[in-house]
Amino acid sequence: MGGRTTAVETARGPIPVEDLGRVLAHEHVFVLSPEILQNYPEEWGDEVERITDAIRRLTELKEAGIDTIIDPTALGLGRYIPRVARIAEQIELNIVVATGLYTFDVVPPFFRRRLPGTGPEGSDPMVDMFVRDIVEGIGDTGIKAGVIKCATDIPGVTKDVERVLRACAQAHRKTGVPLTTHTSAATKRGLEQQRIFKEEGVDLERVVIGHCGDTDELDYLVEVMSYGSILGMDRFGLDGYLTTEKRVATVAELCKRGHADQMVLSHDCSCFLDWIPGELPLAHAPNWTYLHISKDVLPMLRAAGVTEAQIDEMLIQTPKRYLTHTGPY
Repeated sequence: MGGRTTAVETARGPIPVEDLGRVLAHEHVFVLSPEILQNYPEEWGDEVERITDAIRRLTELKEAGIDTIIDPTALGLGRYIPRVARIAEQIELNIVVATGLYTFDVVPPFFRRRLPGTGPEGSDPMVDMFVRDIVEGIGDTGIKAGVIKCATDIPGVTKDVERVLRACAQAHRKTGVPLTTHTSAATKRGLEQQRIFKEEGVDLERVVIGHCGDTDELDYLVEVMSYGSILGMDRFGLDGYLTTEKRVATVAELCKRGHADQMVLSHDCSCFLDWIPGELPLAHAPNWTYLHISKDVLPMLRAAGVTEAQIDEMLIQTPKRYLTHTGPY
């Protein structure tokens, strides 16, 4: 096992872990459908205008007191790192980018015949790709992934979803880079993820179980934490899943119980998302913006009795601990 990391990879290259500052642990720059973008570009519009808009939005976020975002835009979400790098060069906000694969049911056709055991010396091509993104960099950008992303939703652990979870866990074991997930909190998918990760030998303290803030079922949240993982309270503004008031009350109650060091905060927002028609913020989700936590949620948490030290745990100390690792194990 190597020594403890002193740097975190970002879209501008490695930075000292001490320079992460306040971190939102689950935000996207763009979420896109590449085949639609390439063949029906009118939805995307002008490239320069989109980049200019992203620079504006992310600069506003930096001015609101956030220093870093973790962007878990993996394969399946339209990841295109050259565009993110172009934006990162023009802002002061740090962007930690991701490898991994996002699917709720089946893997893309590309992987159907690239099965475990068919890579060089019997390796898993999927694992090899993830490790390459971490060790060598993504494409020819030289930008290295700082997190590994996977997903489980209402369909549950299908055969292909399990394959992805195990591949992400194995890439984590080979590199030490932490895992972050998408889950359906209502169906308690986080526990299934933890079970598979544990079978692969993952230290569950190295995992953020995402979208836990979509539920206020405290018994479930406490159970997830009991295995060591961090709760992603990371969809503030998506009131269709749970209102801001209920999300705040849940975080405040868990802080009261002493769990501030096992939660991170975020919105799961984007500069542009082509999965839903219309520009962001959406009419039916007006608070789903990068600024909701800074402007609205933090004052509400303070009013609910959450201390500044606990806020710092969720925005600074826990992300810093999560992104600091000791390499392969």
